[in-house]
Amino acid sequence: MLLVDISPLTRAMGCAVSVYAAGKKKKKKKSIIPEVSILVPSMSVPAQCDLQRTLKGVIPKDLADRLTSMRNQILLIAQDTDVSAIDELQKALEEYLPLLVGLTRKEFGLQELIGFKWRNLEDGQEQEISVANSWFELLSVLHMMAMLTLVEANTKVIPKESDMTERVVSGDCMRDAVDLLLKAAGYLDFCVQDVLVHLPPDVKNQLPKDLHQGILEATSNQALAQGTEIQLGLALESQNATLSVKRRLACEAVSYYGQALYCLSGDNNFHGTAKKHLLFIKWKYLEAKAAAYYYHGIIVDKGTEPSCHVSAVCCFLAADKLLAESKKASLSFCLAEPVTRTPPAWGVMKHLNKKVPETAAKKSQMYGYLLDQEKDLQVLPDLPEFQLSLKPDDYTLPEADSTWDSEKWDIPGQSLKEHLKDCEDGVATE
Repeated sequence: MLLVDISPLTRAMGCAVSVYAAGKKKKKKKSIIPEVSILVPSMSVPAQCDLQRTLKGVIPKDLADRLTSMRNQILLIAQDTDVSAIDELQKALEEYLPLLVGLTRKEFGLQELIGFKWRNLEDGQEQEISVANSWFELLSVLHMMAMLTLVEANTKVIPKESDMTERVVSGDCMRDAVDLLLKAAGYLDFCVQDVLVHLPPDVKNQLPKDLHQGILEATSNQALAQGTEIQLGLALESQNATLSVKRRLACEAVSYYGQALYCLSGDNNFHGTAKKHLLFIKWKYLEAKAAAYYYHGIIVDKGTEPSCHVSAVCCFLAADKLLAESKKASLSFCLAEPVTRTPPAWGVMKHLNKKVPETAAKKSQMYGYLLDQEKDLQVLPDLPEFQLSLKPDDYTLPEADSTWDSEKWDIPGQSLKEHLKDCEDGVATE
């Protein structure tokens, strides 16, 4: 979870720095409780593994050198806890992919040759996993690209000079954030549809929780939900957006958050960042439902029958109750480890925090006589369902680097002395 300079990126990478910079004395940093607007559920970073020794004599030396160099470059950039390094890190990951894609190709027989290592920060502890499968490496790279994109989206909606009481986000920043959320969802959707299917069951059982299918799908739906929520905020600022459009966007956000909750429902073993992720989805689901009932109530209230006004009041009262519950859920989310701050209301919630209580009180008083007379009609109507409009961006893997398709591979032989030395080095590092 991230806000500009303090984030899962900072924490996870800070964790990696302590390992990579072993022996260096670290200065104590002042503890800052981060603010969360767009959630980044987890962040994993690559750990050191000896690609060069493993690939020696198997593929051309220059190809092995490039693979090693690019992965080490990612590892080094990931030590930079400054968010300004995100662009550089994304570029390095994108340049690494064509080299990595070759390792996943069945005809080379290299899929299970290398034990790829990654580190994940869970509950403040460093957790390292090593899996001898190139599809696992590809999954981890794409997941990291998705999380970095969520980090970038978060920076768009949280100003550098953050006011704890008032939050104003420009329309351009909101539109940029939506684009980034769809891009992140595209990476995650590709992971589920095109990468996980290549992993055998025994490898899937080794995966950390954040790479499980349910978590990936939940995070993708969360990105789509937050994108829809931001679009609703943009609609509020547009004179051309009708009430029907606003209601539709609010109802679509409910559907996306509902799907995210469903994806998480298959696993009851939630703790640490996984538990915080679940609490975030529950909080945002309540907010989205409050918005949907508010706009649905306004449209229903335009009817002329008494039943319309009674149903509208039921919607407004439900919205008011859901809004109160969402504030409690927000507090539960913030207090769960790692502790975060409640963000100032912005976008649609800034508007609804004022309008919902006012409208519920006003309409209850206005139609109080109908509520007394038509008690049988006091039934909360179902929210309308709409075809979901936001979809993850289409993502396609880059073609394998041309070196993989070279007709002539120059693979120098290895002398017995060199082979024995490599074996000794390997034992020494274990």
